[in-house]
Amino acid sequence: MDVHLATLVVVTGLAVLAPIIADFTPRGALPVVVVEIVLGIAVGPHGLDLVTVTPLIQLLSQFGLAFLFFLAGFELDTEQLRGQPSRLAVTSWGVSLILGMCLAGLLEAAGLVINFEYVGAALTTTALGTLIPILRDSGDIEGEFGILVMAAGAVGELGPIVLVAVLLTNSTDRLLSALLLLAFAAGAVVAAVAAPHIKPRRLLMIVDSTMEATGQLAVRACVLLLTGLVYLTSRLGLDIVLGAFSAGLLASVATGEEARRLVAPRLDAVGFGVFVPIFFITTGMQFDLEAVLGSVRGMATLVLLAVLLVVVRGGPTYALYRRVAGPADRRALALYASTGLPMIVAITTLGVAAGQMKPDGASALVGAGMLSVLMFPPLARAARARGRVRVLDPA
Repeated sequence: MDVHLATLVVVTGLAVLAPIIADFTPRGALPVVVVEIVLGIAVGPHGLDLVTVTPLIQLLSQFGLAFLFFLAGFELDTEQLRGQPSRLAVTSWGVSLILGMCLAGLLEAAGLVINFEYVGAALTTTALGTLIPILRDSGDIEGEFGILVMAAGAVGELGPIVLVAVLLTNSTDRLLSALLLLAFAAGAVVAAVAAPHIKPRRLLMIVDSTMEATGQLAVRACVLLLTGLVYLTSRLGLDIVLGAFSAGLLASVATGEEARRLVAPRLDAVGFGVFVPIFFITTGMQFDLEAVLGSVRGMATLVLLAVLLVVVRGGPTYALYRRVAGPADRRALALYASTGLPMIVAITTLGVAAGQMKPDGASALVGAGMLSVLMFPPLARAARARGRVRVLDPA
């Protein structure tokens, strides 16, 4: 117990230190999430070896990952994402999927990876949950540009989630996984449609009366919904990210616009203040720095994969958004869309566990994701400053 608590003290201490360090960097050059990962590497087994990942920290980290995707779903405004933003996002991700699988196939043929499906799926991801705090700090989450980023990010997370649930399973389980995924998605849609029409007056009164009191019923209900859907997806053999993201969408629809504005800051305080930092710090603690930076091959692989993230996600985005954004804003969109980490961590973890990815290759891919979080958002902000997104056609 002493070891678990000591590790928890260190991790929470790093969570406090991270925003302080980030604030001292010029113009927020280092996002808080990057500082958290770097601090995790520094104190972890592959750094100073001060602490290790205990079962308690691992559990809190998994809940932090779930909370990250819950908040990503909760942030989405489905009304704003209708029409052109969603069509562009789906189309660009479809092109990214084809391109990513083809390039990953070439890597497998060259002997750099074992299974192209895992690498191809990882290359199509967008870290919307990771981007949300960065976008908030930069102001890019506002307005029409923010709608485009949110739509591209949502599809860039949901698409790989479907791939993880259906494609990255044993061949004998793929049909079952697909059927379970369809059934779960249909149930989530039905619940989301019905939720606004099923609002008992007495329950609403309790929610309102506890909003500023210690009861905080709305927050507790959201956490229950999150844990319930995560447990359900886990029992069905699907990735917990799907349950967390769906829970966020459902909670957003069920609360309504006015209540959502009141609940959102409280959920942010719980998620970004407690659990999400633990996930990123733990990710850093588990990162094998020596496997990536200990050889020329490892460093070259990391750089190659970081470039492929831009090619696979950024290339189609830059090409297909030419009618709604100028060149500078398209560069920003492409860089934001190319930023990936949480799903890369999830996919590489599955790949290594299944024997379909080498540990050093998985570390290089996670390192590429970390590099994307470190470099792409600042570059996107710089590009954003040089252009303005055009007025969207709502049709």
